[in-house]
Amino acid sequence: MADQTVHLALPYLAPSQAQKHVTYNEALRRLDGLVQLAVEAASATTPPGAPAEGARYLLGASPTGAWAGQAGALAVFADGSWWFATPEVGWLAYDKATETVLVLKAAGWTGV
Repeated sequence: MADQTVHLALPYLAPSQAQKHVTYNEALRRLDGLVQLAVEAASATTPPGAPAEGARYLLGASPTGAWAGQAGALAVFADGSWWFATPEVGWLAYDKATETVLVLKAAGWTGV
């Protein structure tokens, strides 16, 4: 059996696992970052100096700093650090900067 869900990479609880609350809280943190996706900006390449808790960005082709090596990922700032998710074709996101809805197609993010 896999240790996480296929699409959102939510961690499963193991039957004999100690400290199940840690895994459960990780799953809640991921859901909070991925569901009802509204991002500060799309194609972002430089992390903000003082990101707000819960800030989300769709990363561009050549991100730098704390985002280096995460091209095309979704960056989420939670609990004082960045975590990343790989968006799948079909995901929708609202871009707050341009006030547009985006859909991820095979060719990349595009306006709906």
